[in-house]
Amino acid sequence: MKKRVYLVGYMGSGKSAIGKRLSFATKWPFYDMDDEIERKTGMAIPEIFERYGEAYFRDLETAFLRNLREDDCIIATGGGVAMREENRAIMRETGLVFFLNAPFRDIWRRIATDKNRPIVQSSTREELEQLYDKRKPHYLSASHIKVKTERRSLSDITTYIAFQMNRLQ
Repeated sequence: MKKRVYLVGYMGSGKSAIGKRLSFATKWPFYDMDDEIERKTGMAIPEIFERYGEAYFRDLETAFLRNLREDDCIIATGGGVAMREENRAIMRETGLVFFLNAPFRDIWRRIATDKNRPIVQSSTREELEQLYDKRKPHYLSASHIKVKTERRSLSDITTYIAFQMNRLQ
């Protein structure tokens, strides 16, 4: 029986927003992986990248997945977590993985002016779309269920995921 719910997808796909709503609906605790890494290290994500590099940050994500002991919880993963095969395996073995499948044009509208995403500030729209295209197959292979988010409200998406959780648990 799968005990955790992992939300995977590109930055701006709604992982945190959906995770918080799902936590409220299920009464399960919610963890935002990026927030937990910031709390544990005492550094903001951009600072971790700047000081130690992306590989170190990706190691922190894997350590989070390996060391999480709590069951019955909702986890909004970082946008790049599904790039590692080990991470995909851990998530699939320990929980239900939902891919929030948002079209890039919707994501772009949400992230284009976000000052808290250094990669957005330092990349062109084309570069971000290429990264999206590179990551999408990994989100698909990590997930048990693909959730189409286009033209659906946060409430509709949350209800759908909660229904799937009940059906599959």
